[in-house]
Amino acid sequence: MRQPCVYIMASQRNGTLYTGVTANLSRRAFEHREGLVKGFTSAYDCKRFVWYEYYDLMIDAIAREKQIKGGSRAKKLALIESFNPEWNDLYDSLA
Repeated sequence: MRQPCVYIMASQRNGTLYTGVTANLSRRAFEHREGLVKGFTSAYDCKRFVWYEYYDLMIDAIAREKQIKGGSRAKKLALIESFNPEWNDLYDSLA
């Protein structure tokens, strides 16, 4: 499905976090999961897909990504905990 989306990947529960934006969440999550994205997520093993929000417009998704990235780690953890308290890997829910 192609729709603007902000997402968070994690290395483990309360581990390293990566926040990103994409128009194709299932493809992007697969790329992170399989280590096809070279850089931060592959270096820090951020393969667990733990949080996401869809948007109608990419400009809104980008603004939200910047807001999340500019926030504290505590705010990111609270965001994940409110949406996915068990820190389950949500990848299978995309299919």
